[in-house]
Amino acid sequence: MASHAADIKELNQPVLEENKIILIWSATVWLVVMNTTMFNVALPSVLSELSLSSSTASWIVSGYSIVFALSTLTYSRLSDFLPIRKLLSIGLGLLAISSLIGFFSQNFVWLLSARLLQAAGAGAVPGLAMVLAGRYIPISRRGKAMAFISSAASLGFGLGPVIGGLITQYLGWHYLFVVTGFVLLLLPLFRKLLPQEETQKIKFDYLGGLLIGVGVTGLLLYLSTFKTPILLVSIAALLWLWRHIQKVSSPFIQPALLKNDQFVRLLGIGFGAFVSHFSALFLMPIMLAVLFNKEPATIGLLIFPGAILSAIAAQFIGRFIDRFGNIPLILFGQVFLIISTLSFGLLGNLSAYVILVTYMFMSTGFSALTSSISNEISRILDKSELGAGMGIAQLVQFFGGAFGVALTGLLIVWQGNLPEVEIYRNIFLGVTGLLLLTSIVFYQYKRRKGRQS
Repeated sequence: MASHAADIKELNQPVLEENKIILIWSATVWLVVMNTTMFNVALPSVLSELSLSSSTASWIVSGYSIVFALSTLTYSRLSDFLPIRKLLSIGLGLLAISSLIGFFSQNFVWLLSARLLQAAGAGAVPGLAMVLAGRYIPISRRGKAMAFISSAASLGFGLGPVIGGLITQYLGWHYLFVVTGFVLLLLPLFRKLLPQEETQKIKFDYLGGLLIGVGVTGLLLYLSTFKTPILLVSIAALLWLWRHIQKVSSPFIQPALLKNDQFVRLLGIGFGAFVSHFSALFLMPIMLAVLFNKEPATIGLLIFPGAILSAIAAQFIGRFIDRFGNIPLILFGQVFLIISTLSFGLLGNLSAYVILVTYMFMSTGFSALTSSISNEISRILDKSELGAGMGIAQLVQFFGGAFGVALTGLLIVWQGNLPEVEIYRNIFLGVTGLLLLTSIVFYQYKRRKGRQS
């Protein structure tokens, strides 16, 4: 009994300065996410200044997305063997160097290289944040930490278009790289506050990493090109990966993770949340411009309150998770997302302020759902699986966002002969249907968890 009590005491004693490290890491997440969204606003200026075609310029966005997704998983998996401190230092160093290259770039090749290198560095931030929280912050305080980090990402999504538009309009798109260059100032603080960890010597599964890279890259490219050969190559790589990870001693992805039904259910719920949120982020500016003739700056200001509310609500969401667990918050998030997509579809054409208020509901529900899912994953996985598990979760969620945007764009084209209001309504009702399916998945998860308890 005494030994058990000592173990519990040790688990609840902080091994790092939680408040400081979470605050600094959240600021870094905010910068990284904002870097993703604010550059999208600058694309027309880049296209014009460098005399690029739309298809060529799209690689600035899609290339960043592909490398970011893969690097997030890679850093998370490497954290099972290498110190988080070392991995984050590499990531932030790459981000700073690439920002310098991007600031002085004068042609497409250098600009694209800078963005790809930025993505390779930025991928360290979101995945390792969740690994750190899952590994070092006790369950009793983990919800607050993860919710705070998630709210920083939501704030980045909301602020990105506003700040990106202002910088591009008054200073030029080169100065967008200055914003991400500030991460270098945070590196000494991270190196001081992050715990010392030992390096484990293993034979790293390079082939597994390559196969998942080919598979995921192919799927993301297929979403933008819809070319069947790309899809076939992607499926072949993923099938080969499944056979490969059964044979090696330290696979890039442990097969046990993909055989864990509860983990896979959480991935499905997170996928649905990201599809709905990114579909809305894609459609809201279009609706505000087409239906209500709003200017870009006004559109950014109408979306911004939702991001701010999400950041404020994160504090209460985290405390609620720590007190009552993740299940009520997952249910809360799903209900809010369903209400929001229905409201967008049925009432979004009435007023721009309906869109503003509805997104406030959506961003709060999205923050609650993603925070509680990350926390729940950290609870159900063994520590030896935590790095890869968090990486896979981030990858699936990111893929859900890309899938949501691509599918929404495709549905707009397919319904081109319908009035705009009907197009938007049909898309949001379809997303509502997807959320209802993930609600069934959540019910299965909850019932299975109740049996295990």
